[in-house]
Amino acid sequence: MACEHNKSAQCPCTYSCGKHGKCCECVAYHARAGEFPACFFSKAAEAEYDRSFRALAADRKA
Repeated sequence: MACEHNKSAQCPCTYSCGKHGKCCECVAYHARAGEFPACFFSKAAEAEYDRSFRALAADRKA
């Protein structure tokens, strides 16, 4: 399955990279690192750049 660039995707990530709008590439990249992409987090938690499961769990509890 090809990963297509979704130009209408509202990517909440504030980190500058070439994966904005390429959701499957972004998810795969973070999965390889044992992380979650920015779109899983609230806006405030995303700004911390901690993509760990612990940070995601804490964000979801807030």
